Order: sequence, then C-alpha cells, then structure tokens
Amino acid sequence: MKKMKGPGIFLAQFLRDEKPYNSLENIGKWVAGLGYKGVQIPTWDPRVIDLDKAAESKAYCDELKGKLKDMGLEVTELSAHLQGQVLAIHPAYEIAFQPFYPQGLKDKQRVEWATEQLKKAVTASANLGTDSVPVLSGGFAWHMIYPWPQRPQGLIDEAFKELHKRWKPVLDLAKEKGVVISYELHPGSDIFDGATFEMFLDVSKNHPAACLCYDPSHFLLQQLDYLAFIGLYGERIKSFHVKDAEFRPSGRVGVYGGYESWSKRAGRFRSLGDGQVDFTRVFTLLTEAGYTGWAVLEWECCVKSPEQGAREGAPFIADHIIEATEVAFDDFAGGKTDVQRNRQILGLQ
Repeated sequence: MKKMKGPGIFLAQFLRDEKPYNSLENIGKWVAGLGYKGVQIPTWDPRVIDLDKAAESKAYCDELKGKLKDMGLEVTELSAHLQGQVLAIHPAYEIAFQPFYPQGLKDKQRVEWATEQLKKAVTASANLGTDSVPVLSGGFAWHMIYPWPQRPQGLIDEAFKELHKRWKPVLDLAKEKGVVISYELHPGSDIFDGATFEMFLDVSKNHPAACLCYDPSHFLLQQLDYLAFIGLYGERIKSFHVKDAEFRPSGRVGVYGGYESWSKRAGRFRSLGDGQVDFTRVFTLLTEAGYTGWAVLEWECCVKSPEQGAREGAPFIADHIIEATEVAFDDFAGGKTDVQRNRQILGLQ
C-alpha cells in the first residue's frame, strides 16, 4: 500500500550543547522516544554527522545507519540548506551570512567551498541510500523583490543565469548519483515561489535533478495558494517539511512584517495544528500526487517551546499520513463484466 513515510523530524532547530540535544546518539534516543521514525540531518553540524567522512566512506555511513536503526530510526535526508544559501550571496548579505561558512573566505573561495560542501552532501546521500538533498538556492536579486527604482530590463534574467551556473555542477553530480536537489522555496532566496522555480527550470533546461522541498508555511506567509501549488508542481516534490504558520494582518503590519519580532509580525510560524495550514488537504493532495517520501517536522514557533512542539509533532504527522487505497469503496456492489454486458447496459446490440 503506497503511503508517505513518517513521522520524521529535522534536527537543526533542536541541537544545542546540553543533553539530550548534543549528539546524534542522545538526540536520536530522545526523538525516538517521542515517536519519530526518521531524522533529517543538518550536514553543517558536526554533533550529528562528519560530512567529509560520510562523502568518503560507505562504511562510515553504514555505521551511522546502524546506530540509528538500533534506536528505531532512519535517515530521511541530509539537509544542506545553509551551504546552498552560501553558494549565491549578494555582497549586501555577506556579513549577515558569515556564520554559515568558514571565516576568511571571500568571493570565489566561498563559492568553491559551498560547491564542494554540496557535492559532498550529494555523495554522502548516495552512500546512505537517501535520494533527496533539501537546500536553499541562495540568490542575488532578493533586494529587488519590491523594486524602487524599477528593475533594469534583463536584471532578473542575469541573476538566474548566474544562479544556474553555480548550481549546475551540483545538479549534474546529483543526476549521476541518482539523487535530486530539493529547493525549499524560501524568502531571501531567488527561488521562492512557483514563478521563480519555473524561471530556474527554464534556464536549467528542466534539469531532472532540480526538484522541490515542499513547505506550506512559507507559502501561507506569502499568501500563495499552497494547495494549488501541489497540483502544479507535485511531480517535482521530493521532500516535505511539515510546518505550520498563520497570517493575521492588522492596521499596522502585513506581509512585510514592519521589521517586528516574530511574535509581532502578521505572518508567524507556529507549532503543528496551531496555525492556519490545512494539513488534511495537504496530505491528501500529496498522496494523490504520488508522494512517497518522508513527512518531516520542521519546528519553528514563536509561542511554544521546542520540546512541546516536538512532543505534539509526531502524533500529528502520524495521524495525517494516508494509506492510499487500492480498492474502490463501492467494489462490493459491482460484478464481473465484459464487452457484451457493457453494451447491453448501454442499450447497444
């Protein structure tokens, strides 16, 4: 019976230097105890993975999988969100993004570092037997999202040409390894909605490894139809972040948030079930689209603690996963038929 896998949990938001959040062994036991079946591992955090070893050694990957199996867990995906963002940075964001990459790297050095990191994530994924690498695209044109003065003609085309140029070696390696790159459509990156994903597909000539990590929370905050999105791009969705959000505009703030803290913005990320995302429809549409990957909690909430969000997340996801039916509900009322009987029913001789 076809169904998506889960519940899984993205570890990035939970890791910190205290037990049980300070190592793969400790946090693995914690999330397994909460009912999770898989973990999405952030490749930039040495507390949970040595990316160099994972890319170089199948034995290391087998050992990692063995540790998780003993806890009742699997690797859902290796996340390379931060390295993807670093691959394409406008100079205005260089200082802000510096914690994402080694100090002292400038321009080409930074791009080379990010490219190698992403390639290692692809190779490590192949060694682990996972087939999707969730990422952020990075970008050059985000500061032109609401342009004033107007954008010069050809500016966005140039941004996407350069974006594709930087991603092409990674996409080509992914194709070679039987892995896909799943872009999470995220504000702050040049690929942030359906239109910009189509721009990237156009410039990449519909590269087969250019896929999607579906996260409805980012779409709700943009006021994009996150359900219709699945119908448009379902065949490219290869990862799924289960994250909730709410949008409550006022006379003070709307989509742009007024530079307010998360708790005071109109658009806020929430724990599962506390926001406005219609997950019953999301899981239904993804199932109908043939998605059989992992449903992975990404916890971000400005109200609840991460511990409560994690506790509530596993049963929430488990309750929404659909076992796709292989029979019709009214099969009991049918009967054997053939062409002659069908013609008789139609009044044809």
